[in-house]
Amino acid sequence: MFLAHEAPDKTLWRKDMISSLNIHTPAPSIKVKAWLRGDGISNFQLGKIYILEFFSTTCSGCGPALARLAQLQEKYSDMGVEVIGVAAHEKAATADEAKAQVDAWVAKWLPNSNIRIAFDHSGEMDEHWMKASLSFHVPKAFIVDRDGSIAFIGDTDELEDVLLKVIDGSWRASAEAKDAEKARIAEGESNGSYNALRDRIRAATEIEDWKTALAAFEEGINLFPDRISLRQWHVVTLIGRMRDMEAGWIALAQFARDAIERNSEGWLLAAMQEVLGPHYDHSGLPLAERLSMGKELSERILKLYPQQDALSRAVSSRLVALYYHESGDNGRAVDLLEQALKFVDGESLPEVEKEFWLLRLLHTLAEYKGEQVCYGEICAAPRKQR
Repeated sequence: MFLAHEAPDKTLWRKDMISSLNIHTPAPSIKVKAWLRGDGISNFQLGKIYILEFFSTTCSGCGPALARLAQLQEKYSDMGVEVIGVAAHEKAATADEAKAQVDAWVAKWLPNSNIRIAFDHSGEMDEHWMKASLSFHVPKAFIVDRDGSIAFIGDTDELEDVLLKVIDGSWRASAEAKDAEKARIAEGESNGSYNALRDRIRAATEIEDWKTALAAFEEGINLFPDRISLRQWHVVTLIGRMRDMEAGWIALAQFARDAIERNSEGWLLAAMQEVLGPHYDHSGLPLAERLSMGKELSERILKLYPQQDALSRAVSSRLVALYYHESGDNGRAVDLLEQALKFVDGESLPEVEKEFWLLRLLHTLAEYKGEQVCYGEICAAPRKQR
């Protein structure tokens, strides 16, 4: 499970903006500053199918997504499928620094892959691909069909099923494609409106205009009730920034109750992060009530185990282990983490992605056990021993 990364958008959202890059639209050309891997191209060769994946080195889900796409290219290359990774959202003081960041990141996540990697710092690729399709988050995938037209715009985890239909030519004319495109455009328009609200909140919090920020949060929660990240941001602002523990506790408790009522994996995990996560000081909140809340969230998360894949189970186990560790049952916390290691190890994943998840689990396990721990050849030590 990964959180999407918000691509930087320096333009204000306009209500009259529409998606100009859609299914059946001719694919824009590729104009980039440099090719970090593979021979450069500017246009798409007819008869081939291309997957463009826009990514950023600060996006937690982009590395695993691109590693999986590299596997897809290897699997379907004999059918004319080629993957191109596009780094067009890199933040750095200079283009050279941004390029160096991407170069190092690609070496980590794609050590043995031969997919092309393009780097653009001019904003042109972002303008003609991401903004033109109302895409505001990375990773974001675009499939270009054999005739050079856009066949799909969406999330990487939806890609392989769609790709098979693009390969056999059944996708673009299908009702499924039309429904997916309609939903994508509606989501893009909603994201545009949300981004405008988000910019208002950021501007207010930067100058500590809390009255304006909290009014915008209230407006946003009413307008966008399904935005988990907005609820998290609200809690973090109250507790972590304003240190208003009374209002923060009310917001946090409501967030947890809503998560339990929805019984949604994403909501439950996000609420658990705010209840027990280490990213701000909880010391001013009532400990017994917070642990009681964590207990109920944990029980709900564990009930969803049978519906989850191995990686989701690993993420869930890590957060539930945090509850048991905080509540004093360290043995149960250790058991959950050791079980999660087996979940990840048994999953069919690119080796670099598997190692990434194993290391995350091992670091937590080492903290809880107070000693170096290993799983196969991968080891981690508690921070205090480093």
